[in-house]
Order: sequence, then C-alpha cells, then structure tokens
Amino acid sequence: MSMNLSAKLDELQRGDRHLETTVALCEIRSQLQELTKSVESCQSEVSEVKRDMVAIKHELDTVQQVKEEIEELREYVDRLEEHTHRRKLRLLEQGLTFFLTYSIFSAVLGMLQFGYNTGVINAPEKNIENFMKDVYKDRYGEDISEEFIQQLYSVAVSIFAIGGMLGGFSGGWMANRFGRKGGLLLNNVLGISGACLMGFTKVSHSYEMLFLGRFIIGVNCGLNTSLVPMYISEIAPLNLRGGLGTVNQLAVTVGLLLSQVLGIEQILGTNEGWPILLGLAICPAILQLILLPVCPESPRYLLITKQWEEEARKALRRLRASSSVEEDIEEMRAEERAQQAESHISTMELICSPTLRPPLIIGIVMQLSQQFSGINAVFYYSTSLFVSSGLSDESAKFATIGIGAIMVVMTLVSIPLMDRTGRRTLHLYGLGGMFIFSIFITISFLIKASKPILTISIIYFEKQRLKLSDDDSRRLIQSFVSQSKNEKSEKEKEFFGYVQEMIDWMSYLSVVSTLGFVVFFAVGPGSIPWMITAELFSQGPRPSAMAIAVLVNWMANFVVGIGFPSMKTTLENYTFLPFSVFLAIFWIFTYKKVPETKNKTFEEILALFRHNNGSVNSVSATTLNEDIEILPPSYSSMTDRPIYK
Repeated sequence: MSMNLSAKLDELQRGDRHLETTVALCEIRSQLQELTKSVESCQSEVSEVKRDMVAIKHELDTVQQVKEEIEELREYVDRLEEHTHRRKLRLLEQGLTFFLTYSIFSAVLGMLQFGYNTGVINAPEKNIENFMKDVYKDRYGEDISEEFIQQLYSVAVSIFAIGGMLGGFSGGWMANRFGRKGGLLLNNVLGISGACLMGFTKVSHSYEMLFLGRFIIGVNCGLNTSLVPMYISEIAPLNLRGGLGTVNQLAVTVGLLLSQVLGIEQILGTNEGWPILLGLAICPAILQLILLPVCPESPRYLLITKQWEEEARKALRRLRASSSVEEDIEEMRAEERAQQAESHISTMELICSPTLRPPLIIGIVMQLSQQFSGINAVFYYSTSLFVSSGLSDESAKFATIGIGAIMVVMTLVSIPLMDRTGRRTLHLYGLGGMFIFSIFITISFLIKASKPILTISIIYFEKQRLKLSDDDSRRLIQSFVSQSKNEKSEKEKEFFGYVQEMIDWMSYLSVVSTLGFVVFFAVGPGSIPWMITAELFSQGPRPSAMAIAVLVNWMANFVVGIGFPSMKTTLENYTFLPFSVFLAIFWIFTYKKVPETKNKTFEEILALFRHNNGSVNSVSATTLNEDIEILPPSYSSMTDRPIYK
C-alpha cells in the first residue's frame, strides 16, 4: 500500500517537474521571440542609419559643390568689378571733341530760346501796356482801367508758362516717338510760328496775337526743357556729363542777358522796337534748324530704344572722334540689361513703381527748388523790384542787366566745379546762399519802410558820435515824428542828412542782396535740377520722368508768375519771406535724400535706388546674380558650370 503511494507520489513529482519545464520552455520561447523582434528592429534601425549616412554623405558632397561654385562666383564678381573699374577709368579718360562741342552747341540753342523768352517780356512792360491801351481804345472807344491792363499783361506773362506745361509734358512722348534730335528739329516749327506771331502783333493791331504767340513759344520752350537736357546727358562722356549738363543753364542765362540788353530803351525797348524784340525769338529756331541736322541722334536712343547697334556705333565714333567705342557700348548694354524690366515704362507705371518713386520724388522736389526759390520773381519783375527798393527807372533797368551778366559769369564758373565738387554739394551751397540773401532782401525792405524806427535807432546808437545831448535827442525825435517844416538847426540838418544817407545805402543793400541771391542760384539750383533729373533714371523711364519733372517745373513757374504780384501787394516788405521758408525746406530735403551722382554711370545710379530704397547693402545672392547677368561677353565663357541659385 505504502509502496503504491510512494510510486504515485514519485509519479506526481515527475509530472510537476515536466510541467515546470514546459512552462519554462514557453517562457524562454517567448523571450526568444521578443529578442528576435528586437534584433530585427535593430537591423531596421541600422539600415536607416546606413541610409542616413548615405544621405549625409550626399549632402556633404552637395555642400562641397556649392562651396566650390561660390568660390567660382566670387572670382567672377572680382573679375567683373575689376573689368567694370577698368571700363569706367577708360570712360573717365574721354575728352571733349570738336563734333561733341558742335552737337552740344546746336542742341542748347533750344535752352537759349527758353531763357530769351523768359526775360524778354520784362523790359518792354510799359510799351506793351501802352499798345494794349491803344488797341482797346480803338476797338471800344473808351479808356481801359489800370487794373484791367495789369490783368492783360499778366496773361501775356503767364500764358507762356501754360504753353510750357503742355510742351514739357509732351516731351517724353516726342522723345520716344521721333527721337531726341528729331524732336528738337520738329519743335523749331513751333518756335518759328510763335516768334512770327509775336513779331507781327503791332502790325495786326491785336494783342490776342501776342497771347497766341507767347503760348506757342511757351510750348516750344517746354519741349526744349525736356528734350535738350535729355539729349546732352545721353551724348556726354561720363567724366564731362556734369559740366556739359551745366551748359543748359549757361544757354538759359545767355538768353536772359540778351533779352535784357536788347530790351533797354537805347536799343529795342521802345514803342516801335518791342515787336522786333519779341520776334527775334525766330533766330535760335532757324539757327538750330541749320546746325542740328548734321549732328547724330543720341547713341543711347539708337541702341537701347531702337536696337540699332550699328547706327549707335557710327554716332559714337563721330562724337568721340575715335573708332574704339566698345567701352561706351558695353556701358549702354549694362544699362539696358539693368533696366529691362522698366523698358518703355508709362507715366502711370512710373508713378506707381516703388523702385522708381524715390528718384521721381527727388526729381520733382529739385525742380520745385528751382522755381519756388524766388528766382522767377527776380526774372519777371526785377525792374519794378529795384524801383520799389528806391532806384531810379534807369538804374533799375541796368541793375536788371547786371543780374543777367552775373548769371552768365557764375554759370561759367560752375561748369568746372560740377564734376569736381559734385551736384549735391553745389546744390546745398546754392540753396544755403539763397536763403541767407533772401533774409537780407527782406531786411533791406523792412529798414527802408521803417524810416521812423531807423531814425530813432540812429539817435540811440550814434548819440555819442553825433554829440547829441538828451534834449537834442528828444527834440530830433519830435521833429521827425511831427515832420515839422520849420527852419531846422545845423545839428538837425546834419542828422537828417545822415538818415537819408543811411536810407540810400539800404537801397543799394537791396540791390547787392538780390545780386548775391542770383549768384548762388547760378551755382546750384539754376542748372542742377535739369541735369540730375536726367541722371537719376535709366533709358526706359527717363522720357516719362523728364516729362513729369518738366511739367512740375512749368506749373511752379506759372504759379510764381501769376501769384507774385498779388503776394507782393499782400505781404509788401515781407514778399521774400515765403521763399526763405521754401529754401530752408529744400536744403533739408537735399541734405537728407538727394544722392551724389558725380562720376557714376547710369547703371550705378539705378543700383542706388534698386537696393533697399536707395542704400547700397552688402552683396547678397540676388545682387551677385544680377551682377553676373551683366557680365561682359569676354567673361561669359569662363566656365560651363551652372551657377548655383
């Protein structure tokens, strides 16, 4: 029995051990399965790591390739800069040739026309008014009022500016349609027509013909102010562009001086001679018609606008007196590539363009600085201005001629300074000097008008020198205030003679201040606005920009011409004070916003405004790519590798 039980127990124990073994084996099997899965997972991760290593190696190869291409790109940029520098040095070595001088002289006859017709209406003012009175009385059988005759004369003055607005705004269209030279030639038809109408005004016994002639000659001068600076800036070598651009203003000042000299009573400033004086405007138009056909068209217009490379080369060979014109051609090609996105730009596109808006605003403000400086008040009403300051009629007319002579001399002086000192610097000097002298003009007017204050001031400050006691001082003041006609003592006669001498001196202070005002105008604001507007734009937007700038100039001209008499009546001795405020504003704007364009190519000037609103940043990838795009042909085959972008 016990044996059986023991056997049974042994059998049960063996079964338990077998069961434990089975459980252990199951556990081992499950662990092995998990381990297998872990191994498979590790193998998968190893495969991914291998793939990542391959990808990293590929990226390293790519980075190395990019690095090599960047090094090549830097070499290209260095070579490009070196080549551009050499090309610019060659451009700066170009000189003034006979044919270039001839072409510029022929073109600036248009600006001489502008200057002549600006000043010609000033001297014969009384003669023209007398003619209008006679015509009115013959027509209506009654005398015309002084107020109405002043209005008619103001129309004769200001309608010239209205025509100038129309002509100036049409200049861009004409420049693109007929070319710079072609537009100037066609414009002379208007010049001849307007001069004939003005010359035959008295014969026809019609002041309406004078108005029409002034309007037509205004259109002619408006077109000239747009076309002539454009033509000269495009044919001038880089190193002479500033000086030759000043020739525009030189022609204007010569025209002004001619009109003033011929307008004196001893020559044509008479009742019989004033129609001839106005009709002489035909001479610059006829002379330009004779001289200009020999001149070439603007090479930039031929190459960039018309794509006539061979014609452009012929024009350059004649202008430079050399068969080697590759530097000029390359510079024009670079400008063309830099402004391809802006070619044939319309006026509205120009206004809306964020890149072109800053130079457009600068061009407009520069034109306003010329007109709202107060210089046209001097041009149009200089004679009456000097008379009101105390000069005789004869002295006032010769002082006006002095203004014209000083303008010519100072413009000649500014020609060599333009490419040495720079446009921006000279403009700042000019505006600053005009501001100071405009204050002096106002002071001289105030002192002359404030005779009692001047007298009391002299008594106070000159008391010791004149040996005046307190009683003498009081008696002199009372005598002056009461304007007593009683017999004066010797001391009173001496004193009042001294006061009169001071007042006479103040009259000449007004003249000297006005002449100083004109001197600083000739140095800067006289010539720079015409030149810098053409320089700030490349070939595509240049005609539209010139049209807008010239329109603004003529509008400001009209506002000053029509508004100055009323302003003079309202402000009296403070007439020049608004101009002083404008001059201060324009000086600050020029100092803050206007870039220097001296010895810069059109391409470089364009880059000033293309990169971050006028500031030149460090070279970025975009800039490098733009520079590579303008790489000269001689460097384009240096590598066959694609450029990494």
